[in-house]
This record gives sequence, structure tokens and C-alpha cells, in this order.
Amino acid sequence: MLDFSPITAPHLLLAALGGTIASTSDHSGGVVPALSGAEIAAAAGLDQVWPNLQADFTQVAQVSSANVTLEMLFDVVELARTSDADGIVLTQGTDTLEESAFGLWLLNDSGTHIAATGAMRNPTLPGADGPANVRAAALTTLSDQVSDLPASLVFDDEVHDPRFVTKSHATSTAAFSSGPVLGAIGWLSEDDLHLPHAPRTPKSPFAGLSRPSRLSKIALAEVGLGEPGETLDLIAGSGFGGAVISGVGGGHVSEDLLPAVSRLADAMPVVLASRTGAGVSLRRTYGYPGGEIGLLEAGLIPAGILDARKARIVLNLALSFGFDPAEVFGHFR
Repeated sequence: MLDFSPITAPHLLLAALGGTIASTSDHSGGVVPALSGAEIAAAAGLDQVWPNLQADFTQVAQVSSANVTLEMLFDVVELARTSDADGIVLTQGTDTLEESAFGLWLLNDSGTHIAATGAMRNPTLPGADGPANVRAAALTTLSDQVSDLPASLVFDDEVHDPRFVTKSHATSTAAFSSGPVLGAIGWLSEDDLHLPHAPRTPKSPFAGLSRPSRLSKIALAEVGLGEPGETLDLIAGSGFGGAVISGVGGGHVSEDLLPAVSRLADAMPVVLASRTGAGVSLRRTYGYPGGEIGLLEAGLIPAGILDARKARIVLNLALSFGFDPAEVFGHFR
């Protein structure tokens, strides 16, 4: 019989970036990130699961989720590479948690799993969910079931594949989902991890690379009804290294926008994603002006399974490392 129980004498590293899970009241009448990683973990009751737990805490940053950067994620990966911890929990704000989890999925080559989590209710509120989420993330990252996965997003007792998870509600404690088809890859129950849908995890094109000396600047433009061409022209003339267009449906734009799209594609690499946030961007169905067939023929690169926000991260890393974006995005078809 297979034993999927947590490690009996584990070493956990908690890396903290701030966010709602670390927020307390201040003079403004609102809450701001202030609690340390040790304070966050203290409420999670980890000693109830592992009486002899060795826990280390690193405050990578103390910021709101909107201020998390790729540079911080490189710092977390460097911690993973140099730590002898059995598993790592990353805590941060939820607004960009899906992007951080995906960035870690791309970059983490340490062999130590990183479970990213946070909270929707800050610690000053009744029913604050941070402690339960940290406990679930610790149970996940310290399980041998995730040893082959570089990262996960753990929230509301669910475990998600970072390639597909999105924040789909502004305030619910069940804020994260993985689309209408895929769903979570596992869940926590009675302090046990159940992972029946562990994904096949291909090697990331960025695994094992050192931090680039400089990160590219990537623009993200979502198009809709009556989108003016000036939106894309401003991007083309503003010094960006690349752009992602979040198109309607399977990845489409209006016919009026085509001249601006062509000018943008002449100026820089442009990735075409679907603003729906789920599924695969189309490549060979619609031939009308503004459909994906013509856009790809004009040089745009299909985002594949990635939504626009995650495509932006991949394009940033591809250009920063000097890779051919089209070749990199081929990994996500």
C-alpha cells in the first residue's frame, strides 16, 4: 500500500511577500501588509500536524499583491535552490497570486516544491482564511505526491495547476478556479492531500537559467467593441520589447484595428491570446478580416493554452533570456 502521509520530521520554509494574509489595521482606516511570515504561520496550527516541525521564515518583501514583481519570484527560486527545506510555502496577496504561481512553475528547477497561497479575509476579520490556507499549502508542499511538480497554487483546500488557475472572484474565499473544464488537481481533507489529477509536467524552457541582467518591458492590451487603433500605436512607439493582445473569442480583433495590429507586429514580437481566459487560442478556424488565421499570417504568435496575463510573463522571460518567442510559445500549445 502506498503511503501518501506527510513527512514525519519535516523542514518547511515559508517565504513571505506581504498581501492580505499579512495585513493589519493602520491609521488610514484600512489594512496594510505588516505581519511577518512567522506570525502568519503561528495561526496555522502546523505543530498539530508535525510536533517536531522545523520551520524557517524569510521575508522576501512586504508589499501589496499589485507590487509583486518577477524579480521577487527570482529571489524565491534562489531561496529554493539554496535551502535544504523539504517544501516551501509562498504567501502573498491574491490579486497576482495566479501570476506568481505560474512564474514559479516556469522558473523553479530546485527539485523542492513551492506551494503559493494567500488569503481573502485579512486577520482582523472573523473567519480569516489565511491560517487554513497556509496549513493546506504546507501539507501540500511537504507531501511526496508533489515531488515532480515545481509549483502549485493552494487555496480554500484545493490544489491548482499554475498553468490554468485564475482568480475568478473579487472577494469570495473560493476565489480561485481552473476553468470550466479542468478544475483543481487535488484537495485537502482531514489534513490529508488527495491528488488524483496530478498533471504531466513538461520541462519549462526557463528551468535552470540564471536571472537575466535585465527584464524586458511587455505591454498587455485587451481589445473590445470599438477599440481605437491609437491604443496599439501608443504601444508601438513607447519602447516596449513586446506586446500581448488579449483578443475577443478565440483571439480576434475588429477589421478596423488591423492596420494598427500590423504596425505593432512590425515593431516588436506580438502574442495573440484569448480574453476568455480558458481554452486554447485558435489557429485555423476563422478567415474573416481580424480572425486568427490572418493575424497569425501577419506574424502574431499564438498564446496556446495561456491566458494573456500568463502569456505576458512568458514573453517577458523569452525576450529577457534572448529566446525566440515563437519557439517558446510552442511549448504551450
